[in-house]
Parts: sequence; C-alpha cells; structure tokens
Amino acid sequence: MDYQLQGKNAIVVASSQGLGKAIAAELLKEGANVLIVSRDEDKLATVQAELSEIAKGRIMYSRADVKNPADIKAMVEKAAAEFGGIDILVNNAGGPPAGSFEQMTDDDWQSSFELNLLSYIRTIRECLPHLKQHGGKIINIASSSIKEPIPGLILSNTFRTAIVGLSKTLADELAEYGILINTVAPGRIATDRVRHLDGVNAEKKGVSIEKVEEGMKERIPLGRYGKPEEFARVVTFLVSNANTYMTGSAFLVDGGMVKSI
Repeated sequence: MDYQLQGKNAIVVASSQGLGKAIAAELLKEGANVLIVSRDEDKLATVQAELSEIAKGRIMYSRADVKNPADIKAMVEKAAAEFGGIDILVNNAGGPPAGSFEQMTDDDWQSSFELNLLSYIRTIRECLPHLKQHGGKIINIASSSIKEPIPGLILSNTFRTAIVGLSKTLADELAEYGILINTVAPGRIATDRVRHLDGVNAEKKGVSIEKVEEGMKERIPLGRYGKPEEFARVVTFLVSNANTYMTGSAFLVDGGMVKSI
C-alpha cells in the first residue's frame, strides 16, 4: 500500500531508541521527512546516520529535554523552518519509575506529570499553528495500562490514562481544522523499557528475567512479545493518507494480551 507520505513532515519525540526510533524508521522508509528528538545528542547523531541509509525522506535531529518548554519550542521551530511545515506529530516519552503508591513522593508525581503528560500538551500546543494550516495527524503513545492497570506502575497507570482523555477531547476541538488525533498503546513490545520492567519484576519475585518473560508470554494469545516495527507500522498507517476518518480513538498493539473490551 502506498501511504502517500512522500514529502510529509514529521516530528517523532523520544526517537533515539525503542518505539520512537522504529516509528521514525517506518516514516522515513515511506518518504516522510522526520525530525528525531532525544536528550542524548550522541545517540541522535548515531541514529541519524543509521536511518539515513534507509531513508527516502530527509532526517534531522534536535536535542531536547521535553520537560523544558524552551526545548520543545526550539525543536518545533527547527522542524517547521527546515522542512517548511509540520504535518505529523508523534508524542512519545520514556516511562516513569516502577513502584507502588506508597513508594512515590511528590517529586516522583511531579516529574512524571511533566514528562508523561505535560510534555504532550506543550508539544501539541507548539505544533498546532503549523498543523492547522493544512490539517495533520497527531499520535499520542501511551500504554496498555489505558485499558488494564499494570500492577506496580501507579505513575504510568495514572498519566497514560490521562493521555486518552486529552486525545479524545482534542479530537473534537481540532476536527474543524482537519486534524486527526489518536492514542496508540503498546503491550509487551521487545524494547529496553520492557526489559527493564521485567528485570524489576524478576528482582521483586526472586526469579530470573527469563522466568518473568515466560509468564508474560503465557498471558499473550500470540505467545510472544511484539517487535518495535510491528508497533511502528500501526502508527504509520494512522498518520498516513490511508487514515481519513479515524480520530479520538485508542488502539492497543498488544498481541491480544488485554482482555477488556
């Protein structure tokens, strides 16, 4: 299928590794111009060089801490200036620390709010003037916890769910400008983040990471963890011209793990 992404301009946040990197790669293969974003400039330079080999569009990077409003403003301005506009925004951020409610301090809550919710709000706000010009697509990456809270991830369970409320509300407010916005939620995708969480669970239970992975795979009907590129292809479809009528929805990419309707 031709997704008609040639010449489209995208910002993919938190894209020096994991899901963000996979999404950037898929968009570049489809001909989009992509600005990748991370706090680590060395990683960004390495990823830029790597993805340039498969890119049919342009790839640039912007070092940014998305908890810093000035950095968000700068990255959006760079994308708009260098590409000549912004058509696609993929909001993404690293997951907050694991732990129970009683373990979390005010600082933990504030930090997670700024990283996992406020950064999305600020980035959308900065991109809106550009997206309004010709319509566009926004994807907010969340977690399968939007449908089924994950034990030991109180921060993620709280702020990822808030992302769904944000997306659903904005779908109504932004429709008049031709802007479509959706939430995409990964389940157990084979990334460093999931490996870390499996390690936390393994330490807590006093078993090996492999044992934790086996238990998780038993809960997944497809019997395996997903691949980052599988998740990325769903996002690519939703930001492409193949999607013209889906907005305000939340999509799980979890191999059937979550049992709720």
